[in-house]
Amino acid sequence: MGTPATRGPPRGPLPPAPRGLTNHMVPVQELLQDGRFPDRGLPAHNHLAALPHGGAGAGGARGATGAPLGQARGGGGGRGAARPAVGIAPPCARAARGPPGPGAAVSAGAGPGARPRPGPAPRRRRCPPKPRPFRRSSRPPAPPPVAARPGGKMAAVAECDVIMAAPEGPGEPESEEETRREAESFKEQGNAYYAKKDYNEAYNYYTKAIDTCPNNASYYGNRAATLMMLGRFREALGDAQQSVRLDDSFVRGHLREGKCHLSLGNAMAASRCFQRVLELDHKNTQAQQELKNATTVLEYEKIAEVDFEKRDFRKVVFCMDRALEFAPACHRFKILKAECLALLGRYPEAQSVASDILRMDSTNADALYVRGLCLYYEDCIEKAVQFFVQALRMAPDHEKACLACRNAKALKAKKEDGNKAFKDGNYKLAYELYTEALGIDPNNIKTNAKLYCNRGTVNSKLRKLEEAIDDCTNAVKLDDTYIKAYLRRAQCYMDTEQYEDAVRDYEKVYQTEKTKEHKQLLKNAQVELKKSKRKDYYKILGVDKNASEDEIKKAYRKRALMHHPDRHSGASAEVQKEEEKKFKEVGEAFTILSDPKKKARYDSGQDLEEDGLNMGDFDANNIFKAFFGGPGGFSFEASGPGNFFFQFG
Repeated sequence: MGTPATRGPPRGPLPPAPRGLTNHMVPVQELLQDGRFPDRGLPAHNHLAALPHGGAGAGGARGATGAPLGQARGGGGGRGAARPAVGIAPPCARAARGPPGPGAAVSAGAGPGARPRPGPAPRRRRCPPKPRPFRRSSRPPAPPPVAARPGGKMAAVAECDVIMAAPEGPGEPESEEETRREAESFKEQGNAYYAKKDYNEAYNYYTKAIDTCPNNASYYGNRAATLMMLGRFREALGDAQQSVRLDDSFVRGHLREGKCHLSLGNAMAASRCFQRVLELDHKNTQAQQELKNATTVLEYEKIAEVDFEKRDFRKVVFCMDRALEFAPACHRFKILKAECLALLGRYPEAQSVASDILRMDSTNADALYVRGLCLYYEDCIEKAVQFFVQALRMAPDHEKACLACRNAKALKAKKEDGNKAFKDGNYKLAYELYTEALGIDPNNIKTNAKLYCNRGTVNSKLRKLEEAIDDCTNAVKLDDTYIKAYLRRAQCYMDTEQYEDAVRDYEKVYQTEKTKEHKQLLKNAQVELKKSKRKDYYKILGVDKNASEDEIKKAYRKRALMHHPDRHSGASAEVQKEEEKKFKEVGEAFTILSDPKKKARYDSGQDLEEDGLNMGDFDANNIFKAFFGGPGGFSFEASGPGNFFFQFG
């Protein structure tokens, strides 16, 4: 055997790739960094050749000069030696090569007796492969090639930096067909779940179909229909729009896009979609009906806009209810309805609508404004301000939220200042502050009702009872459940002796809140009403209810002499009859009020006739005679027309 030859750098141009290099082999420069071998630092050849094993020479190696195939072969390499590649072989190939045959050249231009040039020991180092783009293929990856092993036919070429790539060619159309069949399978499964109304599973399979084949318009259309059934109209709109972008003649795609627009409240865009459907199919009855629905929604929008300016909030609510039948996912319509409900004082309904929107979109500035508006109108001003501020964070240019926040802060400040002035006893200042607060926002019903009641309290302190009654009446007009206003007005009625009105207010209070205190107030008012319907003996005598016994006697003396029939004997019959009646009432009053027991029963509101006192049998002349000392004690004498004087015995 000859001395192993050491290869040097190639001289002259490298030959083309030998026969046997197939598209399964990757060029070396894709496997090496910077285009150089790691052990020699020499430029890499463009190809590695793989020669079939066997043949003459039984494992002889080609020479280093790049001789054509079949030259410079020898048998000294051993049967299992691998054939080197043309050009510079990688270290793994050199390590696997056996000693050269007799005819092999030691180096370029060297004869058989030339000494081998020493070189560095080969290092086994795997070069990282260059990333290749991913390509879907149904064919399995090619198995790694094998090379000669010592003592065997082939050794693993995994030691070499050669990577086998999947072939491209006749198998590719089959892969596209399989992909299409797989996507259709996903679509069919989605259709089956859609028919069972299992829309979540249908959505999942339509999504798989789209991921497998993203350029199919029907897949997007089917997923849009599923999302519409799930109430996810905004996502459905995106899929419907994508379907018509892929296929502008897709009628169902245009229909679904229009339905999504209409459900979201965009009637103009919906109309354009339905008109496009009619351009494609002028007999499409569904598009014709949906176009009418879109026109109806536009009409309700216009009516509601006009009525809102007229502050006809009930009609606006009606229009929005009708529009929401065609546009159930329109937040704009729901917000307008909720705002009008708040302005009508239907706060729980308005809060429910706003809260539903905030659950879906917590950053919706309009919903935050309506939520704060409800709290503001329910006199929860501090919490309302928080919602207004949050709405302004989301939309700094929100005019309604800005105005409501300013009004809420001003109203709160004026009311607190008025309360402080009232506590300090400065009733005139309190009256002015409450009046200013009432002019801030006429729409704030509950807060204004409290302000009217507070001002009525101030008027009662100032003894302006009629004005106090008017303020309390305004309060209960704004809020007919405001108990405090009813109580304040009832007390003013009692002070002005309007007992029937007082009883009516106390009955309203007691029906609402059946407490012992309210029951007692009602009873007192009823007693005063009963007393007011009988003769007021104090008023007949012209004395106060707290008058003493002497004051009562003096008052009787004066009134009895004033109305005695003998004094008016020269008057007309009508005058005599009227004076006689008054004379009798004076005696009756003196009889009751001069007796402590009878006076007590009278003051307590008891019915004197039930106690055995029949005032119909009362004789005023007997009381008069008894008071003035019996018969002959005095007499009336006339000294001229209308002139009388008393003569006592």
